[in-house]
Amino acid sequence: YAWDANEEYLFKAMVAFAMRRYSSKSTTQISDVLLCNVTDRVSFWFVVTDSSKNVTTVPGSEVEAAIRMNRKRINSAFLLSDKTLQFLKITSTLSPPVEPSTPVWLIVFGVVLCLIVAGIVFLVVAGIQQRKKRNKESTERENLEEKGEVTVTVENGIPCEALDLKAGHINGVFAADDERFTSL
Repeated sequence: YAWDANEEYLFKAMVAFAMRRYSSKSTTQISDVLLCNVTDRVSFWFVVTDSSKNVTTVPGSEVEAAIRMNRKRINSAFLLSDKTLQFLKITSTLSPPVEPSTPVWLIVFGVVLCLIVAGIVFLVVAGIQQRKKRNKESTERENLEEKGEVTVTVENGIPCEALDLKAGHINGVFAADDERFTSL
């Protein structure tokens, strides 16, 4: 925004406010704040005088302490921050770094632990389902064998040809051998 006479007046008023707030017995007026060497880039230096002592300047340490104490209020008046409104020779009052309520290592540990627990639960459930499936298949096989209807030979986990035990089964390879020999 443009720096004009109104902005200068606001700055002087804020510095006078800070000085009054710093020392409650002080009667600093807006006219006691002098701006010097104002440039187009809004760069200047200022002096605070003490009107009760006839043009005596207030020590710089008092002005620095007053501004440091009211810095947030001054920044708010101009809608600026410590990064945009700089006072040379006055260190900025940066807020302390924000610390999360829970440490980062605890969050990572919780995620890893949840993944491990989920993996174990998955393996247990998959094992139970496989066992139920095997038991069901073996029960069905036993039921069929008890009825004598079909026998299922399982080799290497693959069911082989089903046999009908009641009707029998003739192996074609040996059938020809029986006819070759003459009966006695």
